[in-house]
Amino acid sequence: MKIIFMGTPDFALQSLTALNKNFNVALVITQPDKPIGRKKEIIFSPVKTFCIQEGLDCIQPDKIKNNKELLKIVREINPDIICVAAYGKILPQEFLDIPIIGCINIHASLLPKYRGAAPINRAIINGDTETGITLMKMDSGMDTGDIISSFKLQIDGIDTASTLTMKLADLGASEIIKLIKSIESGSKLLSTKQNNNKATVAPKMLKDDGLINWGKSFREIDKLIKGCNPWPIAFTHLNKQIVKIYEIKEHSSEKISQGEIKKIDKSMVVGCKDKNIEIIKIQKSGQRQVAGKDFINGISKIENPRFT
Repeated sequence: MKIIFMGTPDFALQSLTALNKNFNVALVITQPDKPIGRKKEIIFSPVKTFCIQEGLDCIQPDKIKNNKELLKIVREINPDIICVAAYGKILPQEFLDIPIIGCINIHASLLPKYRGAAPINRAIINGDTETGITLMKMDSGMDTGDIISSFKLQIDGIDTASTLTMKLADLGASEIIKLIKSIESGSKLLSTKQNNNKATVAPKMLKDDGLINWGKSFREIDKLIKGCNPWPIAFTHLNKQIVKIYEIKEHSSEKISQGEIKKIDKSMVVGCKDKNIEIIKIQKSGQRQVAGKDFINGISKIENPRFT
């Protein structure tokens, strides 16, 4: 079974690792290197780093659509399957038509729910208790292809987007191996069309998606913080400066107003719509992450501090 793999972030790495152990991965296609952070340092993606370590052929085309050179490379390999996991771009039909069996996508939601770039973040932010993996036969739309199979996974109350990504990555890797082995054994690749009437979209996360509204409930704010970790990280403003919030918990004290900050029993406490919130982990822009109880000691000179 000759396979081409397409993927970029940590979510894709688990599947690539499993495929490389079990099959012939003839080529890996990943996104071009991008500058990261304030210093704009070029950092390789997890997938590219793995390819270097394992000696796998890896290319990073600037574009997929109207890329004759890429089409030539892929056609010469003549893959049985192209396996895609969080590659980051929609593939044109002429590309999808190349593999003998087809292009199979490992998508981190129970399609047709959460089509798009950020299904894991959106599921947590929206307070879902269940998500999963869908193996899908790709078409030229955004996660609109026929469903081969889907597998459910419970979302734990303590899950962040980071921890849930790893759980789903493990599940996806396990199931794609089972599927390809069944195809090798002679099973037909069966699929069913998605119910477009039940489709929802999970658009790419933006930095501003992490802005905390202290007029929301504790549960809504907690889910936002978890769903924005590790990126974009939930944030608020203190004296017009950005402050990032990493972890909170309920605080059983007399209710204070929304956004108001108080030191109660050595803890940093903030009011929201329905409860008081204790800030556990926090970070001022340009500084290191600290405990809330230490942070509040550093703002003692601010009169009537308030998050906005």
